[in-house]
Amino acid sequence: MVSTEAMRLFVKILEEEEPGWYSRASNSDLQPVIDVQMNHNSNVEPIIENGNSFSETKTISSENGSLMETKDKDIVSEGLGLVIIYDQWISPPITGQRPKARYEHGAAVIQDKMYICGGNHNGRYLSDLHVLDLRGWTWSKFDAKVGPKSMESPSSVKIAPCAGHSLIPWENKLLSIAGHTKDPSETIQVKAFDLQTGTWSMLKTNGKAPVSRGGQSVTLVGTTLVIFGGQDSKRTLLNDLHILDLETLTWDEIDAVGVPPSPRSDHAAAVHAERYLLIFGGGSHATCFNDLHVLDLQAMEWSRPTQQGEIPTPRAGHAGVTVGENWFIVGGGDNKSGASETVVLNMSTLVWSVVTSVQGRVPLASEGLSLVVGSFNGEDILVSFGGYNGHYNNEVNVLKPSHKSTLQSKIMEASIPDSVSAVHNATNPTRDLESEFEVGQEGKIREIVMDNVDSELMKSKGEETSEHIIATLKVEKEGLESSLNKEKLQSLRLKQEVAEAETRNTDLYKELQSVRGQLAAEQSRCFKLEVEVAELRQKLQTMETLQKELELLQRQKAASEQAALNAKQRQGSGGVWGWLAGSPPQNSDDA
Repeated sequence: MVSTEAMRLFVKILEEEEPGWYSRASNSDLQPVIDVQMNHNSNVEPIIENGNSFSETKTISSENGSLMETKDKDIVSEGLGLVIIYDQWISPPITGQRPKARYEHGAAVIQDKMYICGGNHNGRYLSDLHVLDLRGWTWSKFDAKVGPKSMESPSSVKIAPCAGHSLIPWENKLLSIAGHTKDPSETIQVKAFDLQTGTWSMLKTNGKAPVSRGGQSVTLVGTTLVIFGGQDSKRTLLNDLHILDLETLTWDEIDAVGVPPSPRSDHAAAVHAERYLLIFGGGSHATCFNDLHVLDLQAMEWSRPTQQGEIPTPRAGHAGVTVGENWFIVGGGDNKSGASETVVLNMSTLVWSVVTSVQGRVPLASEGLSLVVGSFNGEDILVSFGGYNGHYNNEVNVLKPSHKSTLQSKIMEASIPDSVSAVHNATNPTRDLESEFEVGQEGKIREIVMDNVDSELMKSKGEETSEHIIATLKVEKEGLESSLNKEKLQSLRLKQEVAEAETRNTDLYKELQSVRGQLAAEQSRCFKLEVEVAELRQKLQTMETLQKELELLQRQKAASEQAALNAKQRQGSGGVWGWLAGSPPQNSDDA
């Protein structure tokens, strides 16, 4: 195991088993969470850790004198109503009592309110519930009550503190699925928080529930939840796939075809077009990933399409949300440092791009942070909270995604043929790229160019700038045609590589057949040898029997010879007594 990953796993285990370990450590590099005093302005010197200098932080006060947040200088701290810059993280002026700093918590948005539930702080699991009003930017704590176990059973249950769970909005409820607890259950538990009654209840599910876990991904697709991966209570990494029907509360384990992602936890998942489940990144005990996998939920088939653009670095513990066909990824880490880039994936073209980056050790470059999408003044906003990057955070940051990313994705779609409809074609990798590109994209590009030319000519007729517009469109057309020619060449090269790969495959198949023939001959020879060995063993047993019989005959012969010798000796003694008795001795020949 890599030393950095071993240290990361050691710290995680230590936090869970010894919550107060770092408070007793004399030479700890980790910075404890500091409670900020009210009505006090301070400057913090640059932080030096492991030889790396992080940017200076500053304390920001609100108008009423209350100290709000400690932020990095690269994060703009202004009221949301005054911010007109898109694709940049800002620190909104928030009032109310902030939740305790944490990571691996659950977050969800219902009706312009962000709910934060549970998490991990200093190795201690939490069970509190907080609400952030996204219109007034005010924190409040929700004093939840304990409700009935289910509609069929009125008995009350105790909601255990947990971390690494998933919080899913469903109708007027918050569903808390899975998660690590101090006393884990055998299977995944589904808890529901009713926003009207303010009570928690345990839902009774049917079917075979998956084994309990944390760090999994839970994705809402229609009226079903798709659960993938995670890590169980024995720290075993998983890559199984389960579906929970929210209408019948029935579990179903899915055995999809194709090659699934390797076992992992702390990854991100999203759904595209209510059909394709995308899995990105995550970590194992030894490494972090930046691979992308797609599951066709209709065919239940895994595939691994080719990613385009600025592919993110490997990471785990990141968070993601979708806005239209764009999938935004924030935070995470690779066992060495936090991921500072906010990236976006166009799920139709599978093209990555970087939205913005932050500097220094800030919550946006943390593991275990949460990310949700809300609405402010009619515009979509991304809201992040919490995380762990050496110390626990409870800060809120907001980003307004611009519409230009969608336009850029369309331009990339026209210039990158093998990315167009990549998700839809993920299960058909042998599709003819050149014919698909020529028939679909060439006509599309020409249609776009000609439509633009016609519309601009009609609008600019009689205006002095018409010639300039035509010249600009011609340049764009030439650029698109140049891109088209380049992609044709690339398609030809790919077809040549496919042909070469098929040739190598044919040679390997022939070699495999030859090896199989040799193996069959060796198996036949081995069988003959086994028959000969059996015959030799039988002969050996026969020889052992004959040896025993020979030894018996030899003993019998020796006994006979001994008896004859004794008889001779007795006869010799009888001649002496005969002589004494007066009888003449017999000669030796008669004897």
